[in-house]
Amino acid sequence: MPLDPGIASLLQLIDGSPYPPMSEGTPDDARRALRSMTVDLVTPETRVPVGSVEETEVAGRPARLYRPVDDGPLPTLVYLHGGGFVIGDLDTHDQTCRRLCAGAAVVVLAIDYRLAPEARFPAAVDDALAAVRWADEHRGELGGGEVLAVGGDSAGGNLAAVAALELGSRVDAQVLLYPATHMTGDYPSRTENAEGYFLDLATMGWFGGHYLGHDADRADRADRADPRHSPLLADLAAVDGDLAPALVVTVEYDPLRDEGEAYAALLERAGVPVETVRYDGLVHGFIDMGPMSPAAAAALDDVVERVGRLLRR
Repeated sequence: MPLDPGIASLLQLIDGSPYPPMSEGTPDDARRALRSMTVDLVTPETRVPVGSVEETEVAGRPARLYRPVDDGPLPTLVYLHGGGFVIGDLDTHDQTCRRLCAGAAVVVLAIDYRLAPEARFPAAVDDALAAVRWADEHRGELGGGEVLAVGGDSAGGNLAAVAALELGSRVDAQVLLYPATHMTGDYPSRTENAEGYFLDLATMGWFGGHYLGHDADRADRADRADPRHSPLLADLAAVDGDLAPALVVTVEYDPLRDEGEAYAALLERAGVPVETVRYDGLVHGFIDMGPMSPAAAAALDDVVERVGRLLRR
């Protein structure tokens, strides 16, 4: 399917921005650029309304709790933002969390996990696991319902998948939006979509280098086969308890498309209930692109509806 026209126009604007490609800049440059494309574009009129928002702390990390206007008990979703483990924060994904909260009628707990290169792998994993364990122990004061889900986009989808693997039956559902599942893998979609579609191969290498360690001889370089950064390499038979049902979302023009779909297939082969959906014509990061692309907005609405069903199955 051809690239969505709204997405194409947005990519042209990004190409003309004053910021260098992420792979040629510093983490601070990239963090400012992401905020300029997300936080700085939100106005009081476009901010998605929810019942309440509370700044809090979970397992030693800043967090934000979103409650819908709906009465409880409700499912709880621990949300882990994307950004290649290097960029992103509570503010850059505020609108996403608000849409999930309001549209799916769930309590959303967003976690500000530590970022690389200041805190390399497995710091983000440790923070994600600690947050989900905390949420599991505090279900009554969060959504109050029986369902605890973990979810995220891109790098956050990676962390959500890892948390579901590590915590087994403590997680009731997983929401994986265009997740990175094999950090050191090689897939056709990485070649087909290597350049020109928002997330490119050079930036993926830049993210991975900061997160896992740039140099092969570094003492802190991660084991290439460690499933805590590449859940596609996990032995699912070793999981403690049943793995949570999953929603796996991919998009056509995304270097991560094939590994996301491969992970969905791995879960299915292990007997895990999986709903896999691919949105053609869209690119990585489409959840933030609704204002420029009706197709992206419609896809996000569909994702939110699917999340609501998954958390109430």
